[in-house]
Amino acid sequence: NLEAYKQPSFIVSLIAGGIAGTSVDVALYPLDTIKTRLQSSQGFLKAGGFRGIYQGLSAAAAGSSPSSALFFSVYEKLKGSLGNPHASSTHMIAACAGEISACLIRVPTENIKQKMQAGIVEKGKGALWTLNSIFAAQGLKGFYAGFYTTLMREIPFTLIQFPMYEKMKTSLAKFRGIPTDSFWAAACGSASGAFAAAVTTPFDVVKTRLMLGSDTKGVQYKGLNSTFTRILNEE
Repeated sequence: NLEAYKQPSFIVSLIAGGIAGTSVDVALYPLDTIKTRLQSSQGFLKAGGFRGIYQGLSAAAAGSSPSSALFFSVYEKLKGSLGNPHASSTHMIAACAGEISACLIRVPTENIKQKMQAGIVEKGKGALWTLNSIFAAQGLKGFYAGFYTTLMREIPFTLIQFPMYEKMKTSLAKFRGIPTDSFWAAACGSASGAFAAAVTTPFDVVKTRLMLGSDTKGVQYKGLNSTFTRILNEE
């Protein structure tokens, strides 16, 4: 029933997306730090282990709200403009467009955040110092290291997650005979997100290596294919 779908306003999508994204990123930040350290070429313990698991939180929080707000604004706008808002193809196109837009903000903050998480920056130095050091060493392009690899991870992730999430929500509502409430919507989101993450983790590892810059011997990671091949051959 196409008439049953009511598209949220741009402002509502902007605010709701920003709040949701920031809440999730801050609440789960320790797990994100542990993931980054596990993916680091240094190994978990040398990258920091369980110490300082909130390092880089300021950078993540600063980028989370605008990137999430941009994603959901684009996603909801396109979902209501591409014909059938319940079709999987609509969810795929809208989610991809949202991710590409969000990555313009997310990737620079990810570069700052992951360098702090992995202990690459000097101890006690904050996000602003890290930002300045990246700019001094590489200029603006330094903030977009791993951009295309991030897209190659995020686009398949959203192509899997959002159609699966929307389908699960719709099927659950039909099964229960009532609209899906926030608890069950969160459960659908968790299940679809976990499955999408499991499928796209190899790209996430490559993205992390490119953002961290080099291996334990100081050899730079260069490009998706080269980095993927090095990880495959060396590890």
